[in-house]
Amino acid sequence: MNAAEGATQTSRSMIAAAMRLSREPLLHFALLGAVIFGVDAVLHPPAKDEKVITVAKAKRQSFIENFDEDKERVPSDSQLQKMIDSWVASEILYREGKALGVDRGDEMIRDRIAFKMQLLIFDQIRVPQPTEEQLRAWFAENHARFDEPERVSFYITPPATDQATADRVLEDIVQQHESEELQQQTRAILARPVASLAASFGESFRDALLMMPQGQWKVLRSKDGWHVVRLDSRRQGSLASLDQVRDEAARIWHTDETRKLAWEAVKRLKTSYQVRYEQ
Repeated sequence: MNAAEGATQTSRSMIAAAMRLSREPLLHFALLGAVIFGVDAVLHPPAKDEKVITVAKAKRQSFIENFDEDKERVPSDSQLQKMIDSWVASEILYREGKALGVDRGDEMIRDRIAFKMQLLIFDQIRVPQPTEEQLRAWFAENHARFDEPERVSFYITPPATDQATADRVLEDIVQQHESEELQQQTRAILARPVASLAASFGESFRDALLMMPQGQWKVLRSKDGWHVVRLDSRRQGSLASLDQVRDEAARIWHTDETRKLAWEAVKRLKTSYQVRYEQ
């Protein structure tokens, strides 16, 4: 066989082999996969900003609007920044969790995936029991969490729009002519911490209530309107000692330390991200 015949024979063999391969299902699958992969790469290119977190203006505004259900207060700059930091941390945990595949086979929402990452982080943290010195130093800074606050108990009628109306209600109560409806609507507020009164009723209401003699009905104005109020009891607060709450203090110290270490772990993850704010 000369060279020309050999080349012809080789060409025929290659053609025959190609025809046999063209009938192979595996080849069809491989080619189809390559086409799909190529199309997907064009339609869904890798994200260029995977390490960029954008805090949109709308997101910041939602934090402000949701800060107070009654829409009467707005957060301070530091409070707003804490809410943003918490959201950024959640976003970081979400992305890291997605990267680890913790969402596979599970259509979880963003916060659920972030929560899974939190569990993974907390599971790796080991905090030893506090020393006596550590516990005492921590308790000195956090004793208010264990102190018994000053408390008051009082009765309060629904708010009236003006003082004259409240005065008429007071007269009915003093004369014991109040309606059954008013009796049902009058609330008994029991053992309420004094420190919480201003937020609910206003500072002037709190101060006036504390000046009242016990057992006497009086018209007071809150931030909601005019009420008829009777102070029933007032109990002074007391300072807690470490020996009284040692076990609870050690447990809360342990929880605080665990959270602090977890937050530090999140902040280390945050160093690989860029947080961008829309103007």
